[in-house]
Amino acid sequence: MKRRFRLTSTKDFKRVRRLGKSYAHPLIVLVALPNELGTSRFAVSAGRSVGNAVQRNRAKRLIREALRPLIPSVQPGWDILFLARQSLAEAEFLNAQGALNLLLQQSRLTDVCHVS
Repeated sequence: MKRRFRLTSTKDFKRVRRLGKSYAHPLIVLVALPNELGTSRFAVSAGRSVGNAVQRNRAKRLIREALRPLIPSVQPGWDILFLARQSLAEAEFLNAQGALNLLLQQSRLTDVCHVS
């Protein structure tokens, strides 16, 4: 993911987590908060409940890769945090992509349906 699309600071993570609106799916949780910028920024996180380091990193890579083609269709001006759930560690790529697509539609951050 390009640097301009990344949400990197711990302060921003905590702000989005505390003040943002969340949308849940069995594989992923989306937390969104409007920002004052002209672009949307994204962050991906996987806690210890997902599994060991290998499983957490796989879950984060899966989310990032599934998100990549959806970024252009996301409305600008949002900070979005994706939290991996335990079941994502064993999920297939298409399941993760479908979950992201569904969450973005539920949160009204995109109107376009992308299914590969």
